[in-house]
Amino acid sequence: MYVISESDQRTTRTPTGSMFGLAAPSQGSAEVSTWRVRIDADSATPVHVIDREQVWMPLSGEFEIEVEGKAGHARAGQAVIVPAGAVRRLKAVGGPAEALVAMAVGGKAMLPGSEDKIPLPWAD
Repeated sequence: MYVISESDQRTTRTPTGSMFGLAAPSQGSAEVSTWRVRIDADSATPVHVIDREQVWMPLSGEFEIEVEGKAGHARAGQAVIVPAGAVRRLKAVGGPAEALVAMAVGGKAMLPGSEDKIPLPWAD
């Protein structure tokens, strides 16, 4: 058993929010990576692709999720399954929003139309 706490060393900050790494191979997890994400008020992720399925579980606030051109909203008490390889963008609506995210180990990000895979340091 491993008990993992958020730490500055496992936190990635961007201009639009922060990812707080939890379970990952570097923390003893062999199959699943998890992290908490906070997106600042009225900010959004860049349009991107992840090569693994992700499950987003909002904790607070409201997310607008656009996947393959289809938009929806999610709040605490809901879960959003985003398929592997789907073009996506997530936005905090009306204030900051936080979620827990789960993904199979080894996921990488890409920009649409690019073959360059970008590691996710909070999930490694």
